[in-house]
Amino acid sequence: MKRIRKFLKSDKGATAIEYGLIAALISVVIIAALQLTGTSLQKVFNNVGSVLSNSVGSN
Repeated sequence: MKRIRKFLKSDKGATAIEYGLIAALISVVIIAALQLTGTSLQKVFNNVGSVLSNSVGSN
């Protein structure tokens, strides 16, 4: 009975679950931010690539 009471009073599992939920939430926010900025970054890198290609081609 003491083990069962001790197990029910323990909060180590709850703390681990809370940390897991926080990590999952941070992951979702990072993924959403990358998806929102992904198109803009792609345009920037394409622009830089085309400018570099044009400057190398003109020499």
